[in-house]
Amino acid sequence: MHQESDIGDRIARLRRRRKLTQEGLAERAGISVDVVRKLEQGVRSTARLTTLNALAGALDVEPSNLVGQPSTFEVRDEQEQPSVLALRQAVSPVADLLGEESDPEESPSLSDLRAALRSTERVRREGRLSEIGALLPQLIKDARAAVRAHTGAEAASAQSVLAEAYQVAATTLTALGKEDAAFTALERAAEAARKGDDPHLEAVGMSSLAWVLTKQGRLADAERVATTAAERIEPRFRSRPVELSVWGILLLRAATAAVRAGRHDTVRELLNLASAAAARIGTDRLDYATPFGPTNVGVAKVNFLVEMEDGAEALRTARSVPELQSLPPTWLARFHVDRALAFSELDKREGAVQALLAAERVAPEWMRYHSTSRRLVTDLRGRERRRVSPVAELADRLGLDGG
Repeated sequence: MHQESDIGDRIARLRRRRKLTQEGLAERAGISVDVVRKLEQGVRSTARLTTLNALAGALDVEPSNLVGQPSTFEVRDEQEQPSVLALRQAVSPVADLLGEESDPEESPSLSDLRAALRSTERVRREGRLSEIGALLPQLIKDARAAVRAHTGAEAASAQSVLAEAYQVAATTLTALGKEDAAFTALERAAEAARKGDDPHLEAVGMSSLAWVLTKQGRLADAERVATTAAERIEPRFRSRPVELSVWGILLLRAATAAVRAGRHDTVRELLNLASAAAARIGTDRLDYATPFGPTNVGVAKVNFLVEMEDGAEALRTARSVPELQSLPPTWLARFHVDRALAFSELDKREGAVQALLAAERVAPEWMRYHSTSRRLVTDLRGRERRRVSPVAELADRLGLDGG
């Protein structure tokens, strides 16, 4: 999966389309013109997400248009043909618009449907996106068939499975830079959740929506969606752990948007609330395929410190995060990438490379889709003087063009 061009080429091309000088773009984005120049000249091949969001907003594009992330699935063998088109067709079937009866297949049992959902969610947590691309369209079709085939309580259960399947589709499409299709999937998820039998699914859907909006660069909207949903379900003294978990996840989603908008005081407030929720739970949980507890709050704090350009404090905090083995592979890999970013900021290239290799060991396929990892590897390889080195070999494994 090769990138079409580097980030500097894309910024320069979009800037010229907007008829902006480098100085004009820098002023509009609220960043230093030196950053724009270095990116366009290839002196720098990566930038903070805060900077990328500011540039994307100034250029009137989504951040994914700047970072050059992979836009389709890998294919590992001829039998496995994951397809973005098939996933789009499952999320938005033409039959709905034509009033036709789609998928006249026999409905699976609800137990089989739930098992398929759990399996797909496990694959997603492990970062095996190509497998998701192969499994998910059929899961959505099966869930829709079950909704049509059942009535009453069983139909409501099928709607809940369908809502979660749409949410998985949304996060998968977002990973491929298809944020508009992801938004459609979340609209479908919200409709199914309202008809389902799980009272938490609407809030979980708002968490996913906040993430998609963040990836679109709509940071104020993302923060508002997450905080509004959190206010609606704010836990009480006797709230169950799952309710605290969903609330805490929403707070971290809001904080992610806030940190990328440069609103650091808000980030600290939200992180304090999330930390209190995690302390009340007292252990790490996995609800709706998303971890929450003391470990994930610690990992989130490291991420926020990296975004706030405090690499030294990020590394100190990373050393104190408890129970890292409880994290799903993709969360643990992202933690290592954040460590790598912190090392890179401090010009400790060997530490950055070792952290990236640790991330690859945990979730190798996820790394090949993850735009931040790809940008950082490109940057580190560009600074490497040796033709053969661990970072050059990693770049080859990630399918990055030679530099």
